[in-house]
Amino acid sequence: MIIDVHTHIIPKHLPDFTKQFGYGDFIKLEHHQPGKAWMMQGDKRFREILANCWDAEIRIEEMKQHGIDKQVICTIPVMFSYNAKPQDCLLISEFLNDDIAATVSQYPDKFIGLATVPMQDTKLAVKELERSMKIGFKGVQIGSNINNINLNDERFFDFYAACESLNAAILIHPWQMMGQEHMTKYWLPWLVGMPAEISRAACSMIFGGVFERFKKLKVCFAHGGGSLLPTLGRIEHGWECRPDLVAIDNKHNPKEYLGKFWVDSHVCDTEMLEYTVKKCGANKVMQGSDYPFPLGEAIPGELVHKTPLSDKDKELVFFGAAKEWLNL
Repeated sequence: MIIDVHTHIIPKHLPDFTKQFGYGDFIKLEHHQPGKAWMMQGDKRFREILANCWDAEIRIEEMKQHGIDKQVICTIPVMFSYNAKPQDCLLISEFLNDDIAATVSQYPDKFIGLATVPMQDTKLAVKELERSMKIGFKGVQIGSNINNINLNDERFFDFYAACESLNAAILIHPWQMMGQEHMTKYWLPWLVGMPAEISRAACSMIFGGVFERFKKLKVCFAHGGGSLLPTLGRIEHGWECRPDLVAIDNKHNPKEYLGKFWVDSHVCDTEMLEYTVKKCGANKVMQGSDYPFPLGEAIPGELVHKTPLSDKDKELVFFGAAKEWLNL
């Protein structure tokens, strides 16, 4: 059994939310060729996507080719819409979640859903989380920051408490990369900003005491935890040499939290995956491909297959760790 815990999906047809709400540059789709569409952000082309981004049957066929048994599906982060008015974001979240729920309902043996919620309003986020869990979702995907507010902010505590209560998995995905306006060339926001964003989220939650306060929280940091693990020695050194700056809200060594959260396997390098498994434990590393995007794994699962891990560890990465995270 192989579960791919990190894949993205979008409805084939999106309402014109900009027209509906009367403001903003919300994503809409421009189907310009059979099986191809531009994600339009206002008048600008954000990204071209293919039919495997919305067509479940194409996804299932590609899963068969890749040897993937199940996909965890969640929206594309640009759809989070945290900068919208909260009630408008709730409407978008409901639309996206209903589409995912319909796909899961039609192919329950192939797909597992993670919801999106209006994180800019905690009460509404909890409301949509509760609704989503009732209709069969296993958890939620949220951004690495919420309108540049870090995830340790107390305004999110009621949301974390709800996730604990509902046993909801949380996938934290990089988005709105810090400093991206200063690195427009060479795709740097995706190559440099994304790993930094995930480390930002993880460090904020560790140093902010989120894992101390919510000990049952089931968090997965996408993209292998980004730059957190490669720079963990430096992060620990900072905690040791300047506790007056670093250890002000949580006195515990950041390394103590290894094994208390999950990461996916999307690190693009066999030596890095070995290191990740060594640091976190194979029971906290899960197959994740970022399918169906070009920066994701070209053949989901190939990196784990190629990495010299024991059969037991590979079984955990492919299925065991996800089984625990998703409460299957």
